[in-house]
Amino acid sequence: MIHVSMIVNGKAASADVDSRTLLVQFLRENLRLTGTHVGCDTSQCGACVVHVDGRAIKSCTALAVSLEGAEVTTIEGLAKGGKLHPMQQAFQDNHGLQCGFCTPGMIMSAIDMVNRKGSHLDEHTIREELDGNICRCTGYHNIVKSVAQGAREMATAGAAKAAE
Repeated sequence: MIHVSMIVNGKAASADVDSRTLLVQFLRENLRLTGTHVGCDTSQCGACVVHVDGRAIKSCTALAVSLEGAEVTTIEGLAKGGKLHPMQQAFQDNHGLQCGFCTPGMIMSAIDMVNRKGSHLDEHTIREELDGNICRCTGYHNIVKSVAQGAREMATAGAAKAAE
């Protein structure tokens, strides 16, 4: 067993884990943060996307021990003070989900997309950037609308915060 420590959703988290423990297993089994899903076991579906040190990764591809000291954000860490993150709110507003299984990974990928590409995203860019996230329920139309709205609202929220 190896001791691993990291910051998860702004709080210190640590545990003794097997050296083969994946980040997704650490989050779900050790920390009981079950919003991060395991969908394919082959890193194809994107249901397990989280942010590590501000960048989106598929948590089924990273060993927990390799992230010693990292800052991890999961879907559970996005809402602040009882208020949904703008991207979460956009998915709710546009019904960007059906069964909801892929939604946490979609939202985490979408936030990373906005952080990397900015808030002015066209439909082609959104669809291309979500290529590693599979939804088996929808035709992606409402997901694309959700990401576009979320991007705009993230920019507005960022501008409002900068003005404070």
